[in-house]
Amino acid sequence: MGITSAIVLYAVVWFLTLLIIAPIRIKTQGDLGEVVPGTHAGSPEIHNLKKKLWITSGVAFVIWAILVAVVVSGMITMRDIDFFNRMG
Repeated sequence: MGITSAIVLYAVVWFLTLLIIAPIRIKTQGDLGEVVPGTHAGSPEIHNLKKKLWITSGVAFVIWAILVAVVVSGMITMRDIDFFNRMG
């Protein structure tokens, strides 16, 4: 695996992890009972985004390290996932 592939893999894992972690423990305006006129009741009031970005980075790094270890070790190769037998 090249350095560019590793960076792209980390970016993909990071964004997917962010999409999973972002909605956890959000307090909306509707939950707090203080809806600002002109906004939706589901708009986040307390989101703790900085903390979630740090958590996302840590979790993504662990997942990324596992994926890199699997790819570099050769446990799973392209021939293993060649379902249509195109690689011979």
